[in-house]
Amino acid sequence: MKKNIKWASLLTLSLLLLTACGRGDVTSQSTDAWERLIYWFASIIQLLSINGQLGIGIILFTILVRTLLLPLFQMQMTSSRKMQELQPQLRALQELYPGKDLESRQLLTEATQKLYKDNGVKMSASMIPVFIQMPILLALYQALTRVPELRVGHFLWLNLGATDPYYILPILATGLTFLSMWLSNKAAPERNGAMTVMMYAMPVLILVFALTAASGVTLYWTVSNAYQVFQILALNNPFKIIAERQAKIEAERERQAKIRKAQKKARKKK
Repeated sequence: MKKNIKWASLLTLSLLLLTACGRGDVTSQSTDAWERLIYWFASIIQLLSINGQLGIGIILFTILVRTLLLPLFQMQMTSSRKMQELQPQLRALQELYPGKDLESRQLLTEATQKLYKDNGVKMSASMIPVFIQMPILLALYQALTRVPELRVGHFLWLNLGATDPYYILPILATGLTFLSMWLSNKAAPERNGAMTVMMYAMPVLILVFALTAASGVTLYWTVSNAYQVFQILALNNPFKIIAERQAKIEAERERQAKIRKAQKKARKKK
């Protein structure tokens, strides 16, 4: 539950940031430090735009940023996976200390912290990467929306400054968002209602956003989520994790069977 609250809070924070930050055009004459960063991102996109194709520049820059941030994303996903593995044990602790009084809550907190420590789980490992990534991803988003040079031009069937007339990118962005979240939760030992709700609610939010956003922004979201899917399959493959977990369970069953067999033989000799 705490994990889901955390993600909901981060989503809310992201939306607030997008709303609160300036919406005026950013140009080479902008002097604000944040706007200079935005314009620098825009300049790199233009530099990567082969034959002036801004769509290619957006794709290449998105891949570049995601690759540079890969260690942070991986740290976050590894920490999240460890916490997923501990969910059954956390639930057992909650059943062990069900009381709502101060003493019970304190005992539960201490037991939870010990469980995390014994399994090498650090809460900061999942939180710090998010806060490092957020300004970078937000600057990239605003480069696509606030720099005039990136709001014009065509790529394939798209007018980068307008919505996708055929809804192809919004559908792709939505599908890839769902796929990345499904893959992220696939290996979880158990799921709760909140995880399921988020898995379906987030793609709906992305769809609503993508249907009204400029194609350049939707292209960024599509490529970013496609990269996320590739990253999960390459570095955190849930099917491999499930197979490894099942192999451990089978090995433990065999070990217990051997112990019972040895004990049975020992009893017969007596």
